[in-house]
Amino acid sequence: MNPRLRPALDSLPAYKAGRPARQVEGVTSYKLSSNENHHLPLPSVLRAAEQALADLHRYPDFASTALVEAIAAHFDVPSEHIAVGTGSVGLLQQLVQITSEPGTGVVYAWRSFEAYPIVTQIAGANAQVVPLDADHRHDLDGMLAAIDDTTRIVLVCNPNNPTSTAVDRESLNRFIAAVPSDILVVIDEAYREFVDATRIPDGLDFYRERENVAVLRTFSKAYGLAALRVGYCVAHEPVAEALRKVQVPFGVSTVAQAAAIASLAAEDELFERVEAISLERDRLVAGLDALGFSPAESEANFVWLALGDATVDFAEHCTEQGLSIRPFAGEGVRVTVGEPEANDRLLEVAGDWAAR
Repeated sequence: MNPRLRPALDSLPAYKAGRPARQVEGVTSYKLSSNENHHLPLPSVLRAAEQALADLHRYPDFASTALVEAIAAHFDVPSEHIAVGTGSVGLLQQLVQITSEPGTGVVYAWRSFEAYPIVTQIAGANAQVVPLDADHRHDLDGMLAAIDDTTRIVLVCNPNNPTSTAVDRESLNRFIAAVPSDILVVIDEAYREFVDATRIPDGLDFYRERENVAVLRTFSKAYGLAALRVGYCVAHEPVAEALRKVQVPFGVSTVAQAAAIASLAAEDELFERVEAISLERDRLVAGLDALGFSPAESEANFVWLALGDATVDFAEHCTEQGLSIRPFAGEGVRVTVGEPEANDRLLEVAGDWAAR
C-alpha cells in the first residue's frame, strides 16, 4: 500500500516553465519564454558571487543580515520590515501560508501569475478568482466585490504576468483604501523596474501609508539573478515577522545574498540595461502592432498577444523557426523582450505567420 497523500494534490495545477528554444539549422535560436534578462551579470556582481563561493562549506547566514540591511537602507525602511526568500514566488507561498487555511479565501485576478492558484490550493484555501477586464488589466472593482468574510489575502500583480499590463495610481489607491484593514493586500511587483513611473504607482508608497499592504519584489528580472533565486518582501513588522517564522531554513544561499547586495550597489549601471530593454519593448510592441497583432500595453519586459484560438498555432510556428515563446492555449502568448536580434527574428516570424 502506498503512503496516503493529500487528495488536494490530485487536482493541483502544474507550474509550466518556459521551454528552451529548438535548435533549427541555418538560424539562431532564441528563448523568449521565461522573461529572463538577456544581459550577462555585471563584472562587479560576478566578482561578489565568485568570492562568496569560498564559503560553500558553510551554511549561509540564516537571517540574510547584510542583505536585509542593504535593502532596508536602499528603500529607507526598517530592517524589521524586510523578509527575504527564494525569489518572490517563495515569499508568495509564505504569505499565503501565514494568512490562509481551509475555509478562507484568496482573491486574485485571472489570468495572472501561474503560482497563485498553486499556492492557494496548497494552503487548502478557496480561490476567489476575478477575470481581467477587456484591456487585460485587473478588474479592481470586481476584485473588491469578490471580497467576503472568508477573504484573508488579496494578490495584485502589477504589472500583471502574463498580460504585461498595469493599473494606475489612482485606481490602485482607491482599491486599497476600500479593502478592509484586516485583509492583507499583496502588491506583486516582480517587474516594477520596467514601468513608466510617472503613471504606474510604487507599491512601497501604499505600504508606507497602510499596515495591511505588503510588497513583493525580486532580483530575478531587472537585476538578472534568476538562477540564484532571491527576492524580498517589504511589510509591516507583524507580517514580516510571520514570514520569517515560516521561511525555509537557509533557503537563500551565500552566493545569492552576495550577488544581490552587489546588484543594489550597481543599480545605476543595471538600470541603464533596464532602460535599453524598455526601449526594445516599445519597438517590439510597435512592430507587432504594425503587423496587426494588437499587443496589450506593456509595462514589463514582455509582451502579451491575445490570439485566442490561434494561440497554439502561432506558438508552434515560432517553435519551428527556433523561437521559444510562452503559449496559454485558447488565450494568448507571452513573448519576452530579448536582445535586438531576437526581437528582429520575432517580428520576422510573426510577419510570416500573419501573411499566411
